[in-house]
Amino acid sequence: QVQLVESGGGLVQAGGSLRLSCAASERTFSVYASRWFRQAPGKEREFVAGINWSGDSTYYADSVKGRFTISRDNAKNTVYLQMNSLKPEDTAVYYCNIGLGVEGAGESYIPDYDFWGQGTQVAVSS
Repeated sequence: QVQLVESGGGLVQAGGSLRLSCAASERTFSVYASRWFRQAPGKEREFVAGINWSGDSTYYADSVKGRFTISRDNAKNTVYLQMNSLKPEDTAVYYCNIGLGVEGAGESYIPDYDFWGQGTQVAVSS
């Protein structure tokens, strides 16, 4: 069973930054597409950012473009989400997802199978 462990969440003031990490137990992590989703209270889970297996293609939700950056270190089996210029509306539980299938990692990507982390809370105060 693949385990994904997120870290780096917390409380930050608007305009601040946080860096989320997601460490995978999967030895073949480097072949998986990696994505971040978030879910705010009372709302559906939404796509935030994605990165393909090699790291040379990235995808972002319009709401975070220019503020968030997704990256990965396959040697460390870890994917990151650097979040800058945070806004109160970024407050949510952030989930890491890795998936395997045809090439892709965007919002519409449907992997053959995937795994989820337990989530990490991000709270942005105004």
